[in-house]
Amino acid sequence: MNWLAQQDPEVWSAILQEAARQRDGLELIASENYASPAVMQACGSLLTNKYAEGYPGRRYYGGCEYVDQVEELARQRAQKLFGAEHANVQPHSGSDANLAVYLAALEPGDVVLALDLAHGGHLSHGMKLHASGRWFRFISYGVRPEDHRIDFDQVARLAREYKPRLIVAGASAYPREIPHARFAEIAHQVGAKLLVDMAHYAGLVAAGLHDNPVSVADYISSTTHKTLRGPRGGLILCRQEYARLIDRSVFPGLQGGPLMHIIAGKAVCFGEALLPSFRTYIQQVLNNAKILAEELLSGGLRLVTGGTDNHLILADVTPLGLSGAQAEKVLAQCAITVNKNMIPFDPRKPADPSGIRLGTPAVTTRGMGPEEIRRIGRWIVQALRSADDPERLAHIHREVLELCQHFPVPVDGLSELWAVRSGGPSPMGSDQQSNFHKVSNAPRSSSPQTPAW
Repeated sequence: MNWLAQQDPEVWSAILQEAARQRDGLELIASENYASPAVMQACGSLLTNKYAEGYPGRRYYGGCEYVDQVEELARQRAQKLFGAEHANVQPHSGSDANLAVYLAALEPGDVVLALDLAHGGHLSHGMKLHASGRWFRFISYGVRPEDHRIDFDQVARLAREYKPRLIVAGASAYPREIPHARFAEIAHQVGAKLLVDMAHYAGLVAAGLHDNPVSVADYISSTTHKTLRGPRGGLILCRQEYARLIDRSVFPGLQGGPLMHIIAGKAVCFGEALLPSFRTYIQQVLNNAKILAEELLSGGLRLVTGGTDNHLILADVTPLGLSGAQAEKVLAQCAITVNKNMIPFDPRKPADPSGIRLGTPAVTTRGMGPEEIRRIGRWIVQALRSADDPERLAHIHREVLELCQHFPVPVDGLSELWAVRSGGPSPMGSDQQSNFHKVSNAPRSSSPQTPAW
């Protein structure tokens, strides 16, 4: 990092400030996490120098014998992790992975059935401004008004009426386990293929703590960050019969040269997720989410579906007299990061909705357990109830900072950054570096803790 500081101090300054934000605040955005030092080292490696259009053994460039090894490791580990017949690890993002599946399974104008964005879906599931919504005819299903669970009667009815060529299961703001077999049954009844977008809960599936769609879905897409704790990127799993179509859709259909440094990070990430400690981590993520949900409910917030089965919570903050955008800003003053989010049947506009979305993957990676999560839940409620009290918000901010000092974030290659920022050594010492895969479930509030790798 010396070189960056000397050559481009403006970029260096921004990184310093972002590092301080991550270190000194609580990351509760459900789609964010901390990559391990090993993942970060792979992503920052000299593999970024290598062009490797094509696939292992079938490249359009010479000198690919070693990046071929890296990509094969990533593919094989992904297949083992999820029990899949084929894996493509080249998509640059989850949205790209979805577009590649659409390209493989559909023709322009084909009908697709997917969860409404306002009910927890994703923009790549047919939002009108997204390529998916411009190229294909998306019909949206939703959740039931009475309990905000997926309305499978509606899914079946719309499938019979519109005869979609593809049905999409999966969500970005749905706090319950998704029963993939029910989608598969409906898809088979109308002759549709099934795509499961498990970007949010892939880590739960990998740990065996969420229904695995591999046995019932034709295609599966995912990101490799979020609950998988890998680098930012995408992944496609499919049956062997679709492998050639998927590979052609990714390259040359949508992308050129793959990001080999990121694929290396994916390989490391999948290897980490194959360790027994990863299941322990995910179980703690789930436990923490339930505890946070209980605290928010007891504090007067309404939760979509009344709680959570997974890593995320969708809360209606309007009972406290705030909008989602206002709540996000209030919590930011306390160094608690969440995102505003629409709730099902939201009467407010998307830019200023009724809800906020929260998740526990990142704080769990820092080693926080039940005691800390209860404190965080109480701080959230207190802050939202004290939105017009700067002194109270400042007090909560100080308490958040004190907690964060006991739970350092993973850092790799940034020792000088921490020294410049804090006047001291990196919080990530050699002992912590060697113990990333040890997870403790004991109460942890009295001393600095090892991130849960």
